[in-house]
Amino acid sequence: MTRPRDQLVSVTDTPYYHIVSRCVRRTFLCGYDRQTGKSYEHRRQWIEERIRLLSSVFTIDLCAYAVMSNHYHLVIKLCPEQAEDWGRDEILERWCSLFKGSRLVQRYLAGERLGEAEDNAVEEAVQVYRKRLCSLSWFMKCLNESIARDANREDACTGHFWESRFKSQALLTEQALLSCMAYVDLNPVRAAMAETPETSDHTSIKERLTPTFNLREAIHTQSQQGFLNQFNLPLKPLLHFEGNETNTPQRGVLFSLMDYLSLVDYTGRCLRPGKRGHIPDTQPPILNRLGITASDWLTQATEFEARYGEITRGQRDQRRKAA
Repeated sequence: MTRPRDQLVSVTDTPYYHIVSRCVRRTFLCGYDRQTGKSYEHRRQWIEERIRLLSSVFTIDLCAYAVMSNHYHLVIKLCPEQAEDWGRDEILERWCSLFKGSRLVQRYLAGERLGEAEDNAVEEAVQVYRKRLCSLSWFMKCLNESIARDANREDACTGHFWESRFKSQALLTEQALLSCMAYVDLNPVRAAMAETPETSDHTSIKERLTPTFNLREAIHTQSQQGFLNQFNLPLKPLLHFEGNETNTPQRGVLFSLMDYLSLVDYTGRCLRPGKRGHIPDTQPPILNRLGITASDWLTQATEFEARYGEITRGQRDQRRKAA
């Protein structure tokens, strides 16, 4: 018997969770169907785009992800405290980037003058939206429903696309978090889809090493598919690695990125029963393969978030005024 999601997900126990969603029967999320000769590879890009854009809307940070042929993995961190400073307009902007909102909300956003009772009703809606923007269930609803709708439309069929509701696994320790992230980042290597982590397309480890996510293109594509109404938010980067523990507040992964890369590289070289792929022993260490020194990598890692500044706060305010 399944249990309610609020009994499985508790921020007080741990903010970190491993999420898996798998397709039903032979339905293809992505990949190549050898029986029919049809390719679904184009879906990987818009699935990755939706994951990244939704993370930027919700109070959910992405630690790791991998888009596979009939399923995908996420390692996420729930961060409800991010919504504490969001005012009414920001809550409505975030929610209405995905949904139209109630008629009263639409009138408020259009600048109409509302009565006291109507204004109170808008405030009640804002509190509902605030709670939903902190919810893993709503995050996954927005992600999976849109994928299922577009995939069924593309395949000219109806019915269930996902095998069941998404699976969530609590990651209660630092060791569990790191091992799960490495497992997710190595999925394409284990499936013999890529020889090394840095060549594994549509994974978080490749995006960390060579950021290629184009926010403007993603907004255009997802708007064309009807997934977005608008998007004037900054792109949220992947959850950063903190390195050593300090006395100051730390919100990232308490591990250094260089050590994590070494951990993934070491793990990927180990043969695993039942899995086709592994990193060949003939491959040099991962930093050598990337052609950078430890000092160069530290410089690049510290400037990682700056590389996502395609929409700055200033540009965002300008867009709001123009609207």
